Amino acid sequence: MTAAPCPIVVAGAAGRMGQAVIAAIKAEPRAVLHAALEYEGHPRLGEDMGGVPLTSDALAAVLHAGAIIDFTTTATTVALSALAAQARVVHVIGTTGLTEVDQKKIVAASRHAPIVQSGNYSLGIALLAKLVRQAAEVMGPSADIEIVEMHHRHKVDAPSGTALMLGEAAAAGLNRTLSDIRVPAREGHTGARPDGFIGFASLRGGSVVGDHTVIFASEHERIELIHKAESRSMFARGALAAALWGQGKAPGLYAMRDVLGD
Repeated sequence: MTAAPCPIVVAGAAGRMGQAVIAAIKAEPRAVLHAALEYEGHPRLGEDMGGVPLTSDALAAVLHAGAIIDFTTTATTVALSALAAQARVVHVIGTTGLTEVDQKKIVAASRHAPIVQSGNYSLGIALLAKLVRQAAEVMGPSADIEIVEMHHRHKVDAPSGTALMLGEAAAAGLNRTLSDIRVPAREGHTGARPDGFIGFASLRGGSVVGDHTVIFASEHERIELIHKAESRSMFARGALAAALWGQGKAPGLYAMRDVLGD
């Protein structure tokens, strides 16, 4: 007997990523759009979003849902994680820029529902993170590590969640914690670059979906690992795969590597 399609709630449904997620759901027979969410007062509330009206009633939207796919704001994501915990539905989080306090609330919610959280839902980025960790292990602290990212002009946080994820992969390869060796930006008279630290540079402009370069620079050679996102659809498909994977999983905080079986 064929299982019924998983009912999916798309938060931030009127935005760029929300629209990409809805398109991915329409193309996936194992999923169906259950509700489309936006904030109270959004100018498009009530409009048709591919078969369902755009709503701000999160409580009604989550009722009878199987998963929430969430690329929104930090405050909205924290609120939805609490709602997902109460409803015991899968919460797929693609929101970046979360604070330490925000993260603690998400961890608390994950004790009651499966939460998949990632700075990037691309298969290519998952592979890149693995390569970055391996390169850091081989090159060691003798190589200076710099991470450069560029996104569209509307992105509100920097560095990107993906850049931080890649930084964490590099730090793990060095057996270090990123927070201890991170250099977020440079300006003015900074002095010489200290050994063993990971630098970040963020560029914003135009309609760039997402470019990431991880540079390992030693005295005699330089390795650059590059990923360029050409379309938001790959992130949407990855997030949808995470929502379907999470069905029936025990409560907990999961990452994209769990979805991919890594």
